Order: sequence, then C-alpha cells, then structure tokens
Amino acid sequence: MPSEIELKLELSLEAVKQLLSSDILGEPNSVLMQTSTYFDTADRTLFEHGFTLRIRRTGEARMQTVKATGESASLFARSEWETPVQEDTPVLDHTSPLQSEFGTDLEVAPLFVVEIARRVWNIDESGSTIEVALDQGKVVSGERATSICEAEIELKDGDRDSLFIFARKLEAVAPFRFGARSKAERGFSLIEAQQNAYKAEPLHLDRNMRTISAFQTIVASCFRHFRLNEDILLLRRNAEALHQARVAIRRLRSAFSLFKPLLRGNEPQRLKDEFRWLAGVLGEARNLDVLMTKATDRDLRAKLKDAREAVYDDAVMALGSSRARALMLDFNEWLECGDYHARVVPGNAPAHDFAAKALGKMRRKLKKHGRDLAEVDDEERHQARKDAKKLRYAAEFFGSLFDNKRGVRRHKRFIASMEELQDHLGDLNDLATGPRVLSQHGLSNHPARDTVISRANKGALIDKAQASLDDVLDAKRFWR
Repeated sequence: MPSEIELKLELSLEAVKQLLSSDILGEPNSVLMQTSTYFDTADRTLFEHGFTLRIRRTGEARMQTVKATGESASLFARSEWETPVQEDTPVLDHTSPLQSEFGTDLEVAPLFVVEIARRVWNIDESGSTIEVALDQGKVVSGERATSICEAEIELKDGDRDSLFIFARKLEAVAPFRFGARSKAERGFSLIEAQQNAYKAEPLHLDRNMRTISAFQTIVASCFRHFRLNEDILLLRRNAEALHQARVAIRRLRSAFSLFKPLLRGNEPQRLKDEFRWLAGVLGEARNLDVLMTKATDRDLRAKLKDAREAVYDDAVMALGSSRARALMLDFNEWLECGDYHARVVPGNAPAHDFAAKALGKMRRKLKKHGRDLAEVDDEERHQARKDAKKLRYAAEFFGSLFDNKRGVRRHKRFIASMEELQDHLGDLNDLATGPRVLSQHGLSNHPARDTVISRANKGALIDKAQASLDDVLDAKRFWR
C-alpha cells in the first residue's frame, strides 16, 4: 500500500494554545496566509455531483483546483486537477473535466471564501517524515461566517505506524477529534439551511472492488456518519443528532460482524465492544427522547426533561472522556494499519461475491428467528429484530454492487419492505422499553405514566410484524 496518508484533526482554541506552547512542534518551517474562493453554479450543480472548484491565493500566486469526491472520484484516473491562474476568475478548459462533464456553457460564481493562516512543520518521527499543517481562520459567505481550527498531519515518507505514534503525542497535550468535513463542506453548510442531523450517506462500491477495500469504505462511511452527528450533538444536544450518532455506531458494529471472517486477531472484537459501550450510553438518552415525544402531562414531562438533562450530561461526558478519545484513535489506527492489510486472506474475494453470500446467510438467519413470532418469547422476537437491522444495514452497504436495472428495482422494494418490518418490530420493542425506562428513573408510579407507555394490542402488533417479515422473505433477492 502507498505510504501517503493524511489525518484531519479538529482542535479547540485551548488545544491549539496547549499544542503551540508544548515542545512537540517547535518553530514552524513556514507561515502562509491563504485565501480560497469557492465557485459553483446557482443551483450547486458541481457540489451536488461531487466536484469542487476553488482558486487559492497565497501571496501573489494563484492556483485553481478542481476536486472530484465520492462517486465522481471513481470515474477518473485521478481526483484532483491544479492549474496556475492569473486572476480570481476560474479558467474552464481542458485542464479539468468540468466542461466535459457539464458542458461548455457552464456558468459559475463565487459562493464563499476561506481565509486561513497556515503554519507548517516538517517532523521526523521514528525515521518517517510527517508534514503538519495547522490552519486557523474562518469561512465567510456574505454576512455569515464560521471559524476553522484544525490540523492536517500527512505522512510524506515512511511507516504508517509513525503517523499514529505522532498523533498520540499530539493528543496527549492537545485533545482533538477526527475531522469529518472538508473546508468546502463547511462552506456549503454555511450557505444552506442549518441541519439538525445527518442520515447515512449513500455508499458507492465499485463492482470490481475487493472485499477488504469494501470493508474499509463501509466502516469509514459509518465513522463519518457518527462524527457529523457527534458535532451537532455536542453543540446543540439535538435529539435527532443523538439518534443518528447511535445509528452510525450500530451500522459500524454490524459491519464488523458482517466482515468477521476477514478480520483476524482480538482487536476487531475489542473495538466492537468499545463501540457497544458508547452506543449504550447514547441509548439511555435516546430512550428518554422517545418518551418525551409522547408526554403531554406537564409534571411528567418536567420530570422526564430533568432525567433527560442528566443522561445527556452522561452522554456528553462519555464522548469527551479519555476512553472515547482512545477508542477513536485505536479505531482509526487499526483501520489504516491493522494487520488484516498484509495478510493474504482466502475470503478476500471480489466484494460482489462476498456480498451475495453474506446477504443470503443473513436472510436465512432472519428466517430462522422469525419463523413464528407469535410462538416465541420476547427475547427471541428481539433477536429477530436485531437480525432484521443487520440485514437492512448489509442491504444498504452492498446495494451499489448490484446496479443493473433488475437489481436496482429489487433493491428499492427490498429496502421498503425492511423499513416496514423494522417499524413493526420497533413498536413491539416499545412495549417492553417504556416501563423499564420509567422504572429506571423512579417514575413507575407517576399518575400519568400510562400516557407515555404503549398500550397497543401485543397480539395485533405481532401479527403485523409477522406479515411484514414474511413480505421480506418473499421479496425477490436483489443480489441474485
């Protein structure tokens, strides 16, 4: 594998002060003032199709850069095109793919500006060369602005392990979070309506991709899903952001289970267990959020709100704890440097073949545990619910590998059936969860307790869940 790898680290102002006052970096090799203007069409055509266009001015020099990201990046032999320009007006010609992709009448205009002071260091770590760039500044669009305070550490030459040795030294004096958004994404989020949460982004896996590469792409996407929502949760304590952060962790843990045959050693299971701990902390807050949406009694709602504040305090504390910070570092290091990279694993077949077998196996497992929901106990029905979630996540992970017309049509119907099944199984779960949550917070005997506890007919819910499960099993398999 190539040695080049870059980590984006988000820092607080206090962390920057701690970093600069330490002896880790010393004096910077250079300090640059950079102004980058980002361009797009009025309806954001470039960004919506996975392209960004900017002109960066450093001193008197100007450099135009076109980047392809996401699905667009896979269409070209490279994903970045740089061209020196003389003015602050984009040059749209053969030096980038924009005209060939969007036509010669493409019209773009400036949307936002990124102004940063960049300090750069060249560091030797265990015989490896690492470039550290610390950016402080802001994104500006009209009267709106947001600050930037982040570091990028890039391995220029040497061993990947050295990059994480250095990252751990940084974290010891200046706690950070792994960055999930580019400067372009920060700019576009500034000019769009504020989001309260981010759902999982569609995955685009190449049909010829090997299974290990598919695994890396999937779990990296899950981690990004988590980090986007973690930022909102920490800033605004938004209930939907907390829910999506928890969903992201569940998806990530499901990916570990799905690819278990390829992941050797004890570290994958240890990481999975640590993410389970974090999901559990968030789950306590989620349970109260669900009850809060049902509470109409003023006194009960006030008591639930107090309990919610306490468990949100626990969630925020957990996310900022040394245990969580260690987990994030350990996970990212293992993802980039884990020994599964170097091993010749017999199961590392094309992702398409692996996906078809895995989906079939998970469907059979759901069929086994969901054979007769009315005749099994709550624990067995809960197992069917977990099987259904894992099957849905796997279907979402692998959908792009089966992209012919028949596969796309079947996939859409399959996901719709899975969503209906999860809704009914979720209703059954609420029957058991509500009383437990009230008891946990000393509210079992509150006069209004019945207003927030589901009183649905359990038998009727089981019948609906069984019908939906049968529909899933009857649905034509998109992976065939």
